[in-house]
Amino acid sequence: MKNSDVRVCAIEHGVRMWELADQLGISPETLSRKLRRELPPEEKERMIQAIQTIAVRRW
Repeated sequence: MKNSDVRVCAIEHGVRMWELADQLGISPETLSRKLRRELPPEEKERMIQAIQTIAVRRW
């Protein structure tokens, strides 16, 4: 599966894809389309940091 590291990180932190899209300032549909193709490492890192930010805010 493409971008499995981003998807697994979101699952491990209990972050839903719509929450990630909101944090990134894009629509959930756009996020879904982006995740269909392998992302550059910089963009993956940005998404993982956003996931971690969401998770920290919950606690």
